[in-house]
Amino acid sequence: MTNLKNVLVFIASFTLAGFAGIATAKHMSDHNIEERLKPVHSVYVEGDEVPQVANAAPAAAGGDSSAARSGEQIYNTYCMACHTTGAAGAPKIGVAADWEARTANGIESVYSNAINGLNAMPPRGTCADCSDDEIKATVDYILESL
Repeated sequence: MTNLKNVLVFIASFTLAGFAGIATAKHMSDHNIEERLKPVHSVYVEGDEVPQVANAAPAAAGGDSSAARSGEQIYNTYCMACHTTGAAGAPKIGVAADWEARTANGIESVYSNAINGLNAMPPRGTCADCSDDEIKATVDYILESL
């Protein structure tokens, strides 16, 4: 009985070792090793032939890259981190008292502050690729909540 048990253990061990060897052989193939060792990126110097790549900006969510984004889309993507929490003194969306001093000088002043930056807010907030019209639409979206 003990000999049968030893034989079964030996056969099972041998079978498992065979499968492990196959897996290791695939993992250690020349192709897989070369793939793991190749550089993540390339550096080109003057005179090198540089492959051509597309440098176009990603298309807008609707598929039309010329379509302007809505104020709500821009707010939710770029503005809400500060204007929801009041980070760095940002006036909070929906809190009229936070906006009184800014809106007292008129809507054009608010637009100008959003486009050019104010206090801790950089120009255009964090949306460097937003047009003036998109920034104005975002300001209008925020002020509609008051």
